[in-house]
Amino acid sequence: MSSTVKAYIFDVYGTLFDVIGIKEECETLFPGHGEEISQRWRTKQVEYFLLRQMMGNYATLHTITRQALRYALNELGKESDEKAERQLLEAYRRLPLYPEAEGVLKQLEGKDLIVFSNGSHDMLDPLIEHAGLANVFARIISMDEIKQFKPAPSSYQYALEVLGVEKQEVLFMSSNGWDISGAKNFGFRTAWINRKNLPVEELGLPPDYIFSDLIGLLELD
Repeated sequence: MSSTVKAYIFDVYGTLFDVIGIKEECETLFPGHGEEISQRWRTKQVEYFLLRQMMGNYATLHTITRQALRYALNELGKESDEKAERQLLEAYRRLPLYPEAEGVLKQLEGKDLIVFSNGSHDMLDPLIEHAGLANVFARIISMDEIKQFKPAPSSYQYALEVLGVEKQEVLFMSSNGWDISGAKNFGFRTAWINRKNLPVEELGLPPDYIFSDLIGLLELD
């Protein structure tokens, strides 16, 4: 299979980086509520970019992440201030890599590795550089470049155009079921990194591969 793949495309949030890892920073500012805030923050972030995509009302993921944070804190009855908000948003640029991610990426060295994310470059570039992965990826593709969000078909089409490959030459990796469904619907081969042991989405678009973490990708060589 690997000989036919020209682009190994990775989602970022939840796939390479642990978005709930921000709970420690949340806990520092809001003792006893770190995990609850981080979970609600992520849920609302996804809801907001999906809503904005459907409404045709684009904003960068950085803006959406700030708005989702404010909502999560308000919902949970927590008062914030500008300093706390800045601290948490800055922490989003230093999310922890999943433990196996760096080793797997190194073992895939020599392949065309691509980042493909709804994140805007003001979030993605510092995050990847902080993790020491700036030289690992051939290209960082942000949906902010076309003011769209995955899982819109136009987002996956844009990745093809940027990379100059065909659908069947892509292997797309994500931990997010909605993203896997969108990519599969578009025609990519997909590997779902099912970190939470969730059921497959009931959309008639099963992933080509399912792994519990990124190490499973090495089985495809």
